[in-house]
Amino acid sequence: MKKFDVVALGELLIDFTENGISAQGNPVYEANPGGAPCNVLAMLNKLGRKTAFIGKVGRDIFGNRLKAVLDEVGIDTSNLVMDEDVRTTLAFVETLQDGDRDFSFYRNPGADMMLKEEELQEELIRSGEIFHFGTLSMTHEEVGRATRKAVAVAKESGALISFDPNLRPPLWKSLEDAKKAAAYGFSVCDILKISDNEIQWFTGEEDFDAGIGKLQEQYHIPLVMLSMGRNGSRAYYGNLRAEAAPFLQEATVETTGAGDTFGACCLYHVLRYGLNDLNEDKLTEMLTFANAAASIVTTRKGALRVMPGADEVEALVKRGRIV
Repeated sequence: MKKFDVVALGELLIDFTENGISAQGNPVYEANPGGAPCNVLAMLNKLGRKTAFIGKVGRDIFGNRLKAVLDEVGIDTSNLVMDEDVRTTLAFVETLQDGDRDFSFYRNPGADMMLKEEELQEELIRSGEIFHFGTLSMTHEEVGRATRKAVAVAKESGALISFDPNLRPPLWKSLEDAKKAAAYGFSVCDILKISDNEIQWFTGEEDFDAGIGKLQEQYHIPLVMLSMGRNGSRAYYGNLRAEAAPFLQEATVETTGAGDTFGACCLYHVLRYGLNDLNEDKLTEMLTFANAAASIVTTRKGALRVMPGADEVEALVKRGRIV
């Protein structure tokens, strides 16, 4: 038995999300702790799993707060590096009328970009059953080297590799660079969580099944989960394809963290059932639970501190799909 269920590496930042209008008519922003890898870990912790995070923040107001929040929700921070010179990355999130989001990042540089290979605690990486990462820790050369080193250590230790591209075009010098990073992730992962727009972007296929088929033909990923927003989700495992409908919420506030919540719940089920001999019933159970959890998160501001517990998710599954 390993010490941690999931170890994740990547960005930890502040998401400034809109929260009303001031008396002067200006938008008011709330400073929510965020970053996709830590959102995943926070949900897993809420489900009773042990997690650890590897990354870097600035030794500043926001970095200190972020470390305190991770400690509060139970994520191990022994390999969270505090940079004395570079400030914590900030993201301003605007929710559009159609429910989609637009991001403005303050990251030139940001502390998460500055993680170095020599700052990795390799024993911590080896202590995880699953190692999880995304592309945002590969937008720049130094942190990219650290990411690839961490993946190599994790694979050598026998950990399953989980990957979520988490495409954010503004953070890349070019989308070709983003595609190269995504291709690397596909080539090393055992578990892939990908969104509808990402599979279309990477493969050029409008049809999701065709896109996944093209991806599988090249990379042979054992388990792929496709999130489709208001259209639910699918899982691809060998020759099996499972699908689950969404849980639609009238009280949706924003979608920040919904995909991370979905991905975390899928990892929770992999930890429960393993990656061998999955069947359609187990895949459908996984997707249904993950869809419900993601739906709950859309009714809350932020993500990392407001993840639902298993009882709340299961209650929604029992109640039905329209809330």
